[in-house]
Amino acid sequence: MIVRTKLYIPHMRHEVVARPRLTRKLNEGMQVKLTHISAQAGYGKTTALGQWAKPGDALVAWLSLDARDNDYIQFWNGVTASIQEVVPGFGEEIRSFLEKGLGASRAYAVPSLLNDLDRITNELAVVLDDYHFIESAMIHDSLAYLLEHLPSHIHLYIASRNELAIPTARLMAKGEFNLITMQDMRFLPDEGHVFFRNMTDLGLTSAQVAELLHQTEGWISGLELAAISLRNSDNIAESIRQFNGRQHHIADYLLEEVFRHLSEDMRSFLLATSILSRMNDSLCQAVTGRPDSGRYLERLEQLNLFIIPLDDQRSWYRYHHLFSDFLQRMGARTDTNDWVQAHGNAACWLERHGLDEDAMEHYLAGHHYADAVRLIEKNLDALVQSESIAFIRWMRAIPASFFAEKPLVELFYITVLSGIGDHEAASLRIGQARVRFQALKDKLNEPEWKQAMGNIYFFSAVDAFLKKDLVRTSEYFEQCEHYMPEGSVFQTMWRYQYDGYNPFTDFLAHINDLHAADVFLSRWVDALGNKTQYPLAGTFLAAYSRLLYEWDRLEEAERYANLALGRRDVRPYVRIFIQVAASASWIQQALGRPNRAAELLEDLKSQLDAPEYRLFILKIEAEQACLALRQGAVDEALAWLQGCGLSHTDEVALLQVQAYMAYAKVLSAGGQWEEALDLLDRLHTLLRREDHLRDRIKVLILQAVTLQRASRAAEALAKLETVLRLAEPEGYIRSFVDEGEEMALLLSAYGKTRPAVSVRDPAGDVRVYANRLLQMMQSAPEPMRSVLTEQETKVLQLIADGLPNKEIALRLNITGETVKTHIKSVYRKLEVNNRVRALQRARELSILG
Repeated sequence: MIVRTKLYIPHMRHEVVARPRLTRKLNEGMQVKLTHISAQAGYGKTTALGQWAKPGDALVAWLSLDARDNDYIQFWNGVTASIQEVVPGFGEEIRSFLEKGLGASRAYAVPSLLNDLDRITNELAVVLDDYHFIESAMIHDSLAYLLEHLPSHIHLYIASRNELAIPTARLMAKGEFNLITMQDMRFLPDEGHVFFRNMTDLGLTSAQVAELLHQTEGWISGLELAAISLRNSDNIAESIRQFNGRQHHIADYLLEEVFRHLSEDMRSFLLATSILSRMNDSLCQAVTGRPDSGRYLERLEQLNLFIIPLDDQRSWYRYHHLFSDFLQRMGARTDTNDWVQAHGNAACWLERHGLDEDAMEHYLAGHHYADAVRLIEKNLDALVQSESIAFIRWMRAIPASFFAEKPLVELFYITVLSGIGDHEAASLRIGQARVRFQALKDKLNEPEWKQAMGNIYFFSAVDAFLKKDLVRTSEYFEQCEHYMPEGSVFQTMWRYQYDGYNPFTDFLAHINDLHAADVFLSRWVDALGNKTQYPLAGTFLAAYSRLLYEWDRLEEAERYANLALGRRDVRPYVRIFIQVAASASWIQQALGRPNRAAELLEDLKSQLDAPEYRLFILKIEAEQACLALRQGAVDEALAWLQGCGLSHTDEVALLQVQAYMAYAKVLSAGGQWEEALDLLDRLHTLLRREDHLRDRIKVLILQAVTLQRASRAAEALAKLETVLRLAEPEGYIRSFVDEGEEMALLLSAYGKTRPAVSVRDPAGDVRVYANRLLQMMQSAPEPMRSVLTEQETKVLQLIADGLPNKEIALRLNITGETVKTHIKSVYRKLEVNNRVRALQRARELSILG
């Protein structure tokens, strides 16, 4: 929930000093992507921005940040809400992604935000005030991505006390960065004179104003503090002389002076309310017990005592951060019981008014842990659904004893830790929970205890799987079955996690030992196959089908794929169902049913709903592009290359590997070999680091094929030997066979360059393996005409018609160099070295009529 006052441009006093020089600097921000206002507390960043934003012609979206915004989903919800204030209807799709949790948000929210920003027709400034509260690397990275792709009519203003934790060098080099420093924020002599003349009745001389400006170094808060303090001085000249030292000294000295001259009741009110990040009359009454709290707020505003109205109605206020920090330091010296009680009163008021997140912060600050746990239980579903970083922070702040007998809270906490990828913390918590849950046997009723045990054993199985220990995984699943044969409720969590934690979606991407996977999967597809509401069974069926497909046991693979496709409990889990349908498509293509292979993927697209369509369309269309290559429709695959939004220079995350492998494959087939090799090299580095053998093998195969296409034969053969050594122990077959004639030519060349050796020689085993793969490919029923791409076949036909290269280029609307590339590829595939032999070989293979 977004607090509305965070979205309002702070109310400015009518007496603010006009600062045309600073206003010009702020106006310059409307010509660039990013303006950073960087200055310490008290330099008037918020005032200057608010003064600039109010009268402007451009739309200005405002978001005042605080520590609670240091959460990815909360932050981008706030940014979206701020823009909605000035652009009605903005960001509906973005919100749908943010509601689906961290996985979907990280992958799609910011790109969707950029698309919506691009559709805005007016100039828009987005102000992020107090960005120094943001420490999350995830938020910094996403904001850097936003800036990199920000439309030219959108301008970001960031105010903070420190340097930005996002890269700005590239923006600076492009002239897209406007920096406003502390030096720019300082009051000049003429501005200082206007301030004291218009905003005080002190009647200071020019020399006294100059002295104050010198002592405060133009620091606006220092000037304001000085003005307040001097009102209580009997000897202004002497008081001014006592102002010395730098800002920190002046702040402490002047704040203490101001505080000392207030009434006892006002000091008490200030200390009690200093715990509040924002306040109104009713909330202050709850905290202080004073029914006349509104009068105190009005008095503070009359005194200009560092209280800032947050709306034009003056319903909500906050203290200036400088003053708030001072008051909290003073409050720390007061009675601890009063401090605890104040936080408790604030929390109760906030909870009654539906501000649960704010209430939680006060429950924790006041050590009201029982109420904090109660509030977590009240919001548990929403907290887990959003994979809230705040939830993790709260759980870490609460002593474990307060939820020792609340297994559901513990289980949901483990779910969120897993969802954000903190597997180490999740693993530690799982081990501790197993012990604690066992001890609850006599404290919970039997069904509740069994459910807790079944769920924790399910998580234990997940943990063992992530550690690639299938024996322990199986043991924990047995325990899960014993306590909860209907399955863990936490399986259903996967339905909503689009790119987050879901270890079994693509089982073989994680497990390197295919033989161990065979033992595990064959056991559990049989054990779970008869359960009708057990989606985990569907994931195991899909994985077993993929394994059998890799080993070229196509009829068995088809049977298990069909069983998975037919399960109603799998269809709601879109990520899993995509994997099932993709596997089924591969199998149909390998069985010589290309039309059915294409239909499976096209039907899959038609079944997606918004926003699922946006979430998964890239995955499905990547599969379609790969299928197009296998069916010889290279032009169709190349068309996807142009519209998919990927680039060979992109940074690739583990969850995007499949799409980028497809992208590299199409680049390679389209003759963009260097771009493909660059991307494949980075993919290989990632997969080697993450220890994902299957996809590493696929990348090495693509590298070998691409090097061969680029006429780098020696490198291609060396890469092939590397991948053969990795793949042979696990028995990989289809990963090689599916590369078609290109791989057959490469395997043939590999055999010709290696002398025969004893089968007992490890190197000999690899050569035997390569020869076996080649024999399988040569006996495959797929027609030879699919060896040549559609464009290569057209080139060959025009050669047969007697056309020279120049004329072929004109007929096909391609360059002469591209014609040469196609001809070289035809020669290599047909194992010939001239046009005459190419035409003879093509007729022998029925490629040409």
